[in-house]
Amino acid sequence: MASRLLRVCGTLRALRRPPCPWPGGIPSNEKQATGLERKVMQDMEKGQDPYNILQPKRYPKEDPNLVPSISSKRIVGCICEEDNSCVIWFWLHKGEPQRCPSCGAHYKMVPHHLPH
Repeated sequence: MASRLLRVCGTLRALRRPPCPWPGGIPSNEKQATGLERKVMQDMEKGQDPYNILQPKRYPKEDPNLVPSISSKRIVGCICEEDNSCVIWFWLHKGEPQRCPSCGAHYKMVPHHLPH
């Protein structure tokens, strides 16, 4: 009888949860993000694309996708179709717009200055 009572008490103690250490519950990602992560989350909420991770649009040569870069060349990856499982990589050089060798989307490099 005593052993059964001890088992039941032990099970009840295991089921009891300790109180949450944070007032108001566990903080969300938005509340606990800091630094660059917070800036990226705020930009994504505003509809901006801070890392150019959204699918590029099929702009003509006169109005290409703008790619920021701090150097004179940059490697660019293009997912030509929405359900593609591979990325087409190519070098983008400063100057005239260049097109993706697979789908024909145009890209142009623009200078980007790092904030100090």
